[in-house]
Amino acid sequence: MGRNCVFIFFLVTMIGLAMGQEKVPFYPNGILNLREGVDLGDNIPELYFYKPEVQSHSKVFLIIPGGGYARVAIGHEGHDVAKRLKTLGYASFVLRYRLPVDSQMLDKRIAPIQDAQTALAHIRSNGGTYGIDVLQVGVLGFSAGGHLASTLSTHFDTSYIGTKEEVNLRPDFSVLVYPVITMTAGVTHQGSKKHLIGPVFDDADVFRFSNENNVNRNTPITYLVHAEDDVAVPIANSLRYQEALTRFEIPNHLYEYKVGGHGFGMVNKKQEGDWFADMLQWLEGQP
Repeated sequence: MGRNCVFIFFLVTMIGLAMGQEKVPFYPNGILNLREGVDLGDNIPELYFYKPEVQSHSKVFLIIPGGGYARVAIGHEGHDVAKRLKTLGYASFVLRYRLPVDSQMLDKRIAPIQDAQTALAHIRSNGGTYGIDVLQVGVLGFSAGGHLASTLSTHFDTSYIGTKEEVNLRPDFSVLVYPVITMTAGVTHQGSKKHLIGPVFDDADVFRFSNENNVNRNTPITYLVHAEDDVAVPIANSLRYQEALTRFEIPNHLYEYKVGGHGFGMVNKKQEGDWFADMLQWLEGQP
């Protein structure tokens, strides 16, 4: 790369950071778990950084949008969330993770968690580069992104990214919004289950990716949001996770709406109440 190209790259990066949002390279050594010669098309993992003018809060959020593992709802469950956090003085990153596709990946089941773990490790290792404090890094996930966030929050003792370095893969806190938690029939979101571990289901995979089974005493503190009338992802998902957290005496809170359905993002138009503001207040009140 010539000197002029380096300068232009540096200038574009600085302008993006000054604006508060920049797509950042977080797979410097190449994307993991790909079939040889595969073309990912637009199924490429991306990470977007949102930097507040002043980082007035030490907590940093890794935001994981939903989409049933069939798409990534990166607008209202990603960028919009980061923009609100930015105005409140929080730094955040939005993850566009790979959708699990058999023809592209050696093991499609672990591609999303590889992207999430790689993003978390990147954030922790590059706080100084981005000019932010990364003492506390947590995850905020919606729907299937909530499943991925809960996987990140319960599978942290397993490195899916094969790093030999000493990397902390455990989020410091979790926020799970109408999350898919379990793969158990009758409770799970069938589309998420089919795309991640299907279409033929192995009992071991059903257990492995039912994250209520993976909670232990080291699972991060967790704030949950769910509506009772959610028919796409039943509230039983959040209740199962909360029950497991409580069993291990892990601080948790469920912000429960009577109505709201699924996919409302930051604003439930069917019922009053600001779960987002309440979530931040709850997190800041934790020791």
